[in-house]
Amino acid sequence: MAPLVLDGKKLSLEIEAQLAERVKKIKEKHKGRAPILATILVGSDPASMTYVKMKGNACLRVGLEPQKVEMPETTTTEQLAAKIGELNRNPDVAGILLQHPVPKQIDERFCFDSIRLEKDVDGVTTWGFGRMAMGERAYGSATPQGIMMILNHYQIQLSGRHAVVVGRSPILGKPMAAMLLNANCTVTICHSKTHNLGDLVRQGDIVVGAVGRPKFIQASWVKDGAVVVDAGYHPGGLGDVDLEGVKERVSAYTPVPGGVGPMTIATLITQTVEAAEKW
Repeated sequence: MAPLVLDGKKLSLEIEAQLAERVKKIKEKHKGRAPILATILVGSDPASMTYVKMKGNACLRVGLEPQKVEMPETTTTEQLAAKIGELNRNPDVAGILLQHPVPKQIDERFCFDSIRLEKDVDGVTTWGFGRMAMGERAYGSATPQGIMMILNHYQIQLSGRHAVVVGRSPILGKPMAAMLLNANCTVTICHSKTHNLGDLVRQGDIVVGAVGRPKFIQASWVKDGAVVVDAGYHPGGLGDVDLEGVKERVSAYTPVPGGVGPMTIATLITQTVEAAEKW
């Protein structure tokens, strides 16, 4: 039987259609006032500029107002934190996104944690992570939360299954592991320095590639019938998993592109709308 393609692009379009109706109701309730998603871009990294543009376009499609805040490469931690403070105090701003990465002289964690919890729609604060990990209400980190939305939409069984997450970043691997654990998976979290990595990945009923290296997870590491979620995206349309080598053997997989990426943005927009609905 052909594997199930976990089509994030298709799902994101369905979600946007629903969000547009919710934003319309918010505007009616507040006399045309459009919720703002403020995105902060420090410097001129080409990939970051592209991502910010994509997020702004998604806002426009559902009726949110994107506000792009551009700051120079020489910005200090204090200047960035002050700008975040301004946006925290602006009642029209429903959500704040600080585009990662920032220049090296900036304390990124301090600035992430300067975002008020109720405006942390990208799920990057330590407080939000802690609440999510404890099963309390918080906005989840956008990429892993988007992955959970894909898995739930396509009715992938999670409870009782062994999930192997390859990657440990604070905004992807770590929250992904916590979310899967909260969904009653047995979770193994690995990374590039894990010994016998292939042997551990082969145990996974669900394998999440979140290591940030093209085709790092070899096809021979993935067992037949596994569910493969590839959160990587690299030049040439490559992911973190050697998808070509596993497509015919797995039960389900996210394509690259068109899998996890669109759902990251859809999650960000969803959580911004949720924040605006609490006005």
